[in-house]
Amino acid sequence: MTLTPSLATSLRTHLAGSLRVADAGSRVTLGGWVHRSRNLGGIVFLDLRDRGGLVQVSFGTDWASAEVIAAAAAVGVESVVLVEGTVVERSAETKNAEMGTGEVELRATSLKVLSPAVTPAIPVARGKGEKLPAEELRLRHRYLDLRRPELQAALVLRHRLLQVTRRYLSERGYLELETPILTKPTPEGARDYLVPSRVHPGEFYALPQSPQIYKQLFMVCGFDRYFQIARCFRDEDLRADRQPEFTQIDIEASFIGQEDILALAEGLIGALWKEGGYDAPEHFERMTYADAMERYGSDRPDLRYGLEIRDHSALFRPLEFGITQSALAAGGRVRGIVVPGAASWSRKQVDELEALAKGAGAGGLLRLKRVDGKLDGPIAKFFTPEAEAALALEEGALALFVAAADHVSNPALDRVRQECAQRLGLVREGDRRFLIVYDFPMFDRDPVTGALGAVHHPFTSPKAEDMAAYPDEPHRWRATAYDVVLNGLELGGGSIRTHDAAVQSRMFELLGIGDVAEQERRFGFLLEGLRAGAPPHGGIAFGFDRITMLLSGATSLRDVIAFPKTTAARALFEGAPTLVPAEDLKELHIRPEAG
Repeated sequence: MTLTPSLATSLRTHLAGSLRVADAGSRVTLGGWVHRSRNLGGIVFLDLRDRGGLVQVSFGTDWASAEVIAAAAAVGVESVVLVEGTVVERSAETKNAEMGTGEVELRATSLKVLSPAVTPAIPVARGKGEKLPAEELRLRHRYLDLRRPELQAALVLRHRLLQVTRRYLSERGYLELETPILTKPTPEGARDYLVPSRVHPGEFYALPQSPQIYKQLFMVCGFDRYFQIARCFRDEDLRADRQPEFTQIDIEASFIGQEDILALAEGLIGALWKEGGYDAPEHFERMTYADAMERYGSDRPDLRYGLEIRDHSALFRPLEFGITQSALAAGGRVRGIVVPGAASWSRKQVDELEALAKGAGAGGLLRLKRVDGKLDGPIAKFFTPEAEAALALEEGALALFVAAADHVSNPALDRVRQECAQRLGLVREGDRRFLIVYDFPMFDRDPVTGALGAVHHPFTSPKAEDMAAYPDEPHRWRATAYDVVLNGLELGGGSIRTHDAAVQSRMFELLGIGDVAEQERRFGFLLEGLRAGAPPHGGIAFGFDRITMLLSGATSLRDVIAFPKTTAARALFEGAPTLVPAEDLKELHIRPEAG
């Protein structure tokens, strides 16, 4: 684009990638990086790159001096230069349809090298089919990696999505308010990053895992619609879609119910997807947590394909098969999926599925297939004619079962289901199935200790009807909580909060924080706020990095974050974390461990 008056400077008139045929005959000045250079003897070509894209710059004897041509021939790639000249339309045979500026070139009459560059540690310009350098090398030289057009495009998209978010929420009366970065340590499901206090020896701040308590306090204060593009920090193990510091779209509102928040969420996601060049439905599909777990073994199911899980316990109960009899006697079930056309898969292929099930915690995978009208497989001999008729397995189909408690079979069958869908080509990347999962359990039990833990967080409101129906059975309570899911990925989640101080105190008791003094020590500032008069309120938070990743087509969060960490939580470019001199630690009242 031509720079607007507010962006024009004394050094350049246009962005390189903005020049088109309509600019032919214009005298322009460009500034940027030398992307490539070609010396054809009588003429030198430079591809000049800036944020706007690439343009070809030519230096020929008919319009440039010998000194300018020599300077162009000598300049190294990635050097920063200023060029001035005239935009001309290329001849038909030299036009380049692969470049946005491919119909024109700049015939330069002057060249000024502002900053010569050493030979780049990693290439910025790549030829067709040329692979990227190893990711760790690119992260070490991130200042070069971020010059790649695809990464720049992702960060430009990130900027646009941020502005859409701010505009969408602001137009609906939400106030962008900031919460502290140095906070009090509170349990939210992951380890805190702790910051020592110099002026209060032995005491620590925590970096926020989320603004949860503060945004609830905003509701107590009377700011009835809040949002924040919030930086959050969690000291947990990493993977491709997780970073120790991340950004979330954080939203909270007062005098609302679940449907109010979900309607806002649908609208915001729709606006973001539109900005990314895609459509999203006006209303998302809905499914209870119980239904999602029963049918798909996951609370974030991918609905782009079927392969639903079925309960076959009644079918297996009369069969004289020890594995299933033992599982059923222990209170478990026999559940599985039927994979059409998979009877032809080899023993090795099915063994690989069993390995996935075992990796997810199952003891094994029971197999059965129908070939030439007969049941075949290790468990076929246990099937009676009645059981065979009840199963009604179609010709060429493969049935895969797990006999176990639900907390074992769910993740195992979910993993097997995903792999089968990939093998069968059922996952079409262009499909987008948005889903809202709701009615989550309020608590889950530790399988070893039996202690209750909050499925979401301890500030979620249990459903009033469940508390009334089962006052002494909190494990049966459902939470007023919800997640937004796309194609098996969680985009965000939230809940209606507990706004009554007495109920909140009861939640802490159930979670093992029964001592009043301990509650006050850890959560006194929240309980004090709730006692001051708190309106009904709730909210939702979306993973902004993940949304940007999905809309940019990237496969890793690291491709949409300017300076990300590795999977080992290291910042390779700046070299963090790092050792700190002993005198600095002493000032913070920290004594290093000996050895």
